[in-house]
Amino acid sequence: MTSPRPLASFLSSAEADELVQLLDDVAGRDLTEDELTRVTHLENKAHRARVAEQRKIVTKPLHVSGGHQADDAELTAAFTAYLRTGQPNADLSQLRAAQGEGTPSSGGYLVPSGFRRKLVDRLKAYGGVAAWAEEVTTETGNTLPWPVLDDTANLGEVVSEHGTFSAGADLEFDTASLGAYRYAAGGSGSTPVRISVELLQDAEIDVAALVARKLAERIGRIQAPHLVTGSGVSQPKGIIHGRTGVQTAANNALTYDDLLTFIHSVDPAYREAGNCGWMFNDTSLLTIRKLKDTAGDPLWRPSTADMGTMVGGGSLLGFPVKIDQAFPNFTNNSPAINWGVFGDVAEGYVVRRVRDVVIAINPYSRMSYGEVEFSAWARMDAVPQNPNAYSALTGKA
Repeated sequence: MTSPRPLASFLSSAEADELVQLLDDVAGRDLTEDELTRVTHLENKAHRARVAEQRKIVTKPLHVSGGHQADDAELTAAFTAYLRTGQPNADLSQLRAAQGEGTPSSGGYLVPSGFRRKLVDRLKAYGGVAAWAEEVTTETGNTLPWPVLDDTANLGEVVSEHGTFSAGADLEFDTASLGAYRYAAGGSGSTPVRISVELLQDAEIDVAALVARKLAERIGRIQAPHLVTGSGVSQPKGIIHGRTGVQTAANNALTYDDLLTFIHSVDPAYREAGNCGWMFNDTSLLTIRKLKDTAGDPLWRPSTADMGTMVGGGSLLGFPVKIDQAFPNFTNNSPAINWGVFGDVAEGYVVRRVRDVVIAINPYSRMSYGEVEFSAWARMDAVPQNPNAYSALTGKA
């Protein structure tokens, strides 16, 4: 139930042709290390492009006078005209301390004394699970149920000529469901972010777009840890919450043998499908990158050797790596702490979103103060859907 658009279509035509050709060439045989490195790189790039497209911030549905629903071009023109002229011309939806020119830290730095279109914006990584999980987008937030079946314990039998079966079991279905928790972001004191008309009109950069992006990022930052460790009570159930992790061996540190144990804890049916990967935080990745073999050579090697390394994670023992900073750090002696996962995350975990992130712009409530208010909300839920498709990783008992 992911996007119907083929993954290769998120690449350039040359890269898409290369990916298709690589996969055609290796039909019926295993990938070489170089082929695996290249395919992983292309697929990761396509995944990032797909996620970026699915999360475009949309400032709708908003309505101009007369009840007509404005399209993106109309909304942009209407709001820009309002900011530049101060004359309201469209109903842009109703729904911290005000930000303005006078105080530099509150936005005054954005009003240029010269001409320099640049804003220094501190970045901090978050998310990761959402990039690999199956993603379902719905128009409404009604409970979304689906049937679940685990028939792996049942098998057939040998029967004599003219005989029939004597044992067996009926198919036993269970159900799982997804809701839609509402996430919101605004300013301090339960008020929207307030931006002065002077700042909106005079800043050299697009302040309105910046505020919208930052509010969407705030929602992303609270959703990300819920997708990893969420309790499932008044929030999504995280990918590792409540899972009994596969433990490392009784040793004093993470070892190569432990990594092999993690890989083989997932049934070959999932590994051989080619969709398995590792997921943990950057500190745990550092622990793994420090591992050395008996000759003192690192297990994590350059892309020309056995293990490829690429921007965005890389690959480990032939499987891609995705970093998500919401995972706990690797702790060897804490079997209660699940610090990562290995397996087919798209098969094992599903994220449900209701439409897009909504950005509400209200130029009226604070009109007498010369301020425009911004707030945002989004609806989302997530839950493990096939616990056999991946394993949680933990320390030794």
